[in-house]
Amino acid sequence: MDNLRLQVFIVLMQIKSAFFVQSSPSVGECPNTDLPEYAFIGRSNVGKSSLINMLTRHKGLAKTSATPGKTLLINHFIINDKWYIVDLPGYGFARCGKKERETLSRMIEDYIIRREQLVNLFVLVDARLKPQTIDMEFIDHLGAWKIPFSIVFTKCDKLSALALKKNVNVFLDSLSEHWEQLPPWYVTSSERGTGRDELLSYIEKINSTISSL
Repeated sequence: MDNLRLQVFIVLMQIKSAFFVQSSPSVGECPNTDLPEYAFIGRSNVGKSSLINMLTRHKGLAKTSATPGKTLLINHFIINDKWYIVDLPGYGFARCGKKERETLSRMIEDYIIRREQLVNLFVLVDARLKPQTIDMEFIDHLGAWKIPFSIVFTKCDKLSALALKKNVNVFLDSLSEHWEQLPPWYVTSSERGTGRDELLSYIEKINSTISSL
């Protein structure tokens, strides 16, 4: 597993408080703040809410559901009174009509492009699956929009170490066909807590960089 993990930074963030702030139907109605935001997005049912709950160690912070596509608004959670986790609707939009899909697509795109407080977008990818066209296309859009992002492989506990390594490498190789330099990437399991320290250390590094500017 060591070769599947990025360097862990020395300073590990401690989450002392995590609270839901609000749900917003558009970027213009998001909290009026200058605090940094870390948004989480991925295909429907990729495990966003479970990952957020694992990171904050707050089981009921983000609402989870067995029904894909239940997150339909931009959800803000304040962490340590210093920065935000943002739970975005999943792309893919299971069980949505055409009009609702278009509305959600505009909401997501507007937030990603227009929200100045967004400092990093975590793109969640199901580690159990082969590279999905919808994930690759979304990541290519982020490149065109010049959005800083990282890849988070989810549900890694569902695979053997060998299968996980193979799937991650296949995805990264596929990504390399379009990208000269790969973004930061992490392997996680919400059930086991895998990847929590690495993700929080990465966020802490970015926050420290912002504070020093």
